[in-house]
Amino acid sequence: MLLDYRPPTHPYLDIVFQDDDIVILNKPSGLLTVPGKAPEHKDSLDYRVRLVWPQARIVHRLDMATSGLVVMAMHAQSQRDLNKQFELRQTQKRYFALLEGQVPVDCGAVELPLLCDWPNRPRQMVHFRSGKPSLTYFKVLERNQHQTKVELTPVTGRSHQLRVHMLWLGHPILGDKFYGTEQGKSSVDRLQLHAGSLAFRHPTSGSELYFEVSCPF
Repeated sequence: MLLDYRPPTHPYLDIVFQDDDIVILNKPSGLLTVPGKAPEHKDSLDYRVRLVWPQARIVHRLDMATSGLVVMAMHAQSQRDLNKQFELRQTQKRYFALLEGQVPVDCGAVELPLLCDWPNRPRQMVHFRSGKPSLTYFKVLERNQHQTKVELTPVTGRSHQLRVHMLWLGHPILGDKFYGTEQGKSSVDRLQLHAGSLAFRHPTSGSELYFEVSCPF
């Protein structure tokens, strides 16, 4: 439930690339990817894009608090092709995150079954009997006494996957209002998670595309 939804407006749309088939956007933290149910939650990346291109269609989502790259389709055939690439895990996504504390190892993987914590949704939980498989690779980029910057490569795309995986690693993402510590929540003004790169096959030409945007933290 969004009690105080005030999405950023500058820039209103950060367009990275656009052609007849796709549009690539850099979504800011604090903006919904798709509209919420309440009228006051209409403003979203999807809504803003459709003001410019009414035919544009959603392919995948980022959490409201997460910033970074999102691809949208410009027509139904493009959407079908991109949906299939995401479903078959033929896309490559790379995230950057700042974690609470000092991660002691340089790299590794987190593999856990995730399930919606229904009474506390949208929170997710680890459930070894009924959860869906999820896998994330991580690599430390920088560390100091209080925090660690990591590169995260998700193999699966479960809801809140990276956030829960880092929690189970013992180092929740800074600014995570669902899974972080009280100190971690109050020390920064946003979730320190950013979708920094995205690679996939162009839905019409078949050429390999790679997009990257700088990390804001």
